[in-house]
Amino acid sequence: MKELICPNCHKAFTVDEAGYASIVNQVKNAEFDAEINRRLVELHERHKAEEALVAAKAEQQYQQERSRQAQKLSEKEAEIVRLQTELGHAEEKKKGEISLALAQKDQEIAALQASLNENDSRLKMAVMEEQRKAQDSLQHREAEIAQLKASVELDKQKAANHENAIKEQYELKLKAAQEQVEYYRDLKTRMSTKMIGETLEIHCATLFNQTMRSMLPNAYFEKDNDASGGTKGDFIFRDYAEDGTEYVSIMFEMKNEADETATKHKNEDFFKKLDSDRRAKGCEFAVLVSLLEPDNELYNGGIVDVSYRYDKMYVIRPQFFLPLISLLVQTSKKSLAYKQQLAIAQSQSVDVTNFESRLMDFKDKFANNYRLASEKFQKAIEEIDKSIEHLQKIKSALLGSENNLRLANNKAEALTIKKLTHNNPTMKAKFDEVRRQEEDTDEE
Repeated sequence: MKELICPNCHKAFTVDEAGYASIVNQVKNAEFDAEINRRLVELHERHKAEEALVAAKAEQQYQQERSRQAQKLSEKEAEIVRLQTELGHAEEKKKGEISLALAQKDQEIAALQASLNENDSRLKMAVMEEQRKAQDSLQHREAEIAQLKASVELDKQKAANHENAIKEQYELKLKAAQEQVEYYRDLKTRMSTKMIGETLEIHCATLFNQTMRSMLPNAYFEKDNDASGGTKGDFIFRDYAEDGTEYVSIMFEMKNEADETATKHKNEDFFKKLDSDRRAKGCEFAVLVSLLEPDNELYNGGIVDVSYRYDKMYVIRPQFFLPLISLLVQTSKKSLAYKQQLAIAQSQSVDVTNFESRLMDFKDKFANNYRLASEKFQKAIEEIDKSIEHLQKIKSALLGSENNLRLANNKAEALTIKKLTHNNPTMKAKFDEVRRQEEDTDEE
């Protein structure tokens, strides 16, 4: 309950929350209506001022023309008086000449009267032209508003379509990832401790032979059976160009363990051995395919670049086994093309200082950008939501502008000669005079 003071009797009374909210709403509505009325009055006053300016200019032109015509008429009348005086001295002698002169003067007076009528018509046409221009301006504004509304609707539709496409892609990727997670969960429950490592190797080998073998006919993908150096990896992948040049090589290590294993290993426990095996077998890249640390968000997020620990080394979950091979193959193919171009440039004595270092930097950054792209996906969705919200605000502003223009158009359509001359006796007298002259002309 809230206590209020009556502004008339100055007595206190209480109202509940609903009553208080109703009173506040009434006050807001009254203020809103007052603001609308104030703006309408301002628009009306501004419009009246513009109309008064046009009328004043027309009145000024009309008075100047009337003054010029009156002066000419006065001069002609003085001439008539002079001629009549001369006629009094020689009426008999100059009767014929004076009659002719009078006729000519009458013609001139008629011409002046016709000119005055023409100026009055021009004044009326000027007023009508100003009204037509105001109407054209309003129509132009309405056309612009319609165009802006259509543009907003089109942008909104494009944003909605783009958002739906991104959401569909995200849902497909999420579904695929969930299917992979379920597969490996089921796989772990069915494996014995002895079979864990071997089953992951067989799984990766099967994926490669079913999917990549036909796309990379020159590739070598076999188990590493050479333990002459004391240790060996699990698989070695190499691919060759058409001329037999090796352009990419990868040492793979597959690691997994059962949930009930007492001693839990970490991925970094195998980095040093994997790097040593890579160097011993002359491979360019080292990849650890791991199901270790299943709750680690870093390794669950995608391809993890650990080159800051060991050169050209990556850690992935099994679902990224084929995508990483494709990524490194495509990057290395570009590297091979750059190397071939570099050889041609060197044979032509072209300066290629630091070219190869920039090439290797490109390969490293390319892999890192692949990881960053997945992180920015959600940010793109948020930006789309912000764009939609911004378009909604633009739409609201346009609707408000449309309402004001509609009110202005209504006022322009209601504009009449009677309203223009209201409380303006000078303009009313001018229009009445023009109307009388038109009636006199019609009677003649």
